[in-house]
Amino acid sequence: MTKSRIPISTSALLFFLLIINGFACAAQVHDSVDRKKLTSVLIGGSALYAGSMTALYAAWYKDYPQSSFHFFNDSKEWLQVDKAGHGTTAFYVSYLGYQTLRYTGLNEKKSVLLGSLASWTFLTTIEAFDGFSTRWGASATDLAANTLGCGLFAGQQLVWHEQRVSLKWSFHQTGFAAYRPDLLGDNVAERILKDYNGQTYWLSLNLKSFLRKESGFPAWLNLSFGYGAEGMTGAFKNSMTYQGFEIPEFERYRQFYLGPDIDLTRIRTRSVLLNSVFKAVGFIRLPLPAFEISSNGLKFHPFCF
Repeated sequence: MTKSRIPISTSALLFFLLIINGFACAAQVHDSVDRKKLTSVLIGGSALYAGSMTALYAAWYKDYPQSSFHFFNDSKEWLQVDKAGHGTTAFYVSYLGYQTLRYTGLNEKKSVLLGSLASWTFLTTIEAFDGFSTRWGASATDLAANTLGCGLFAGQQLVWHEQRVSLKWSFHQTGFAAYRPDLLGDNVAERILKDYNGQTYWLSLNLKSFLRKESGFPAWLNLSFGYGAEGMTGAFKNSMTYQGFEIPEFERYRQFYLGPDIDLTRIRTRSVLLNSVFKAVGFIRLPLPAFEISSNGLKFHPFCF
């Protein structure tokens, strides 16, 4: 049993919502509630939630047998890279909900709490669908990752009124997908979403925000810690054959990274469009130098994706 289809949905959701988020962040924020905007956002958000969940259920669950609600332990799948993806998705969906509510004039605290709650509810519904499907099952570790992602955003916004620590993503193509194209993707677009060997998730710290205001340290320069894994041609363990062909034996191992990062969201220009683009792609860790530590030793990558 594998839940490989579900992380694809959260990854696709992340890409779609972040493009919207970039332009939502550029909208003017008011200090008083605009009832018409708030009503429109609540109605539109409810319709989006109902419509997307209906479409998801029809596309991925309707044709599979249903059962009573149950859990499935997938904590060891993909060496936990998929859990990092869940947390990152929850973080940015919370961010989008917050920005949208602030646009209506709702105050900071309510926008943070409601935006994070909406994110958690959205992603928990997907877990509920899994829980009632005989083919899958709800995942406690997915729920924990979703909660941590929402909590990371909400906690920082409530305490610091900004995001000093952000979650980021990067991707590089690997040769592993060629051995299991059904599971890891048959083309570049599919592999970006499905090949966990090529995905790296980063915890990016904005150093300037922890220093004194008069510090001349660049506001856009971050320090990032990354996590990834390679050698995986299966979720729990590697496949030995695919369609009659033998698959080489690969070592499954974790990768830890350390390197600089650029926070595009803290770069300000005179162009509203360019600022919006920076915010829309700000979740991507740019190909900058980084050290990799793994069971294979210490490596230096001049351009680490």
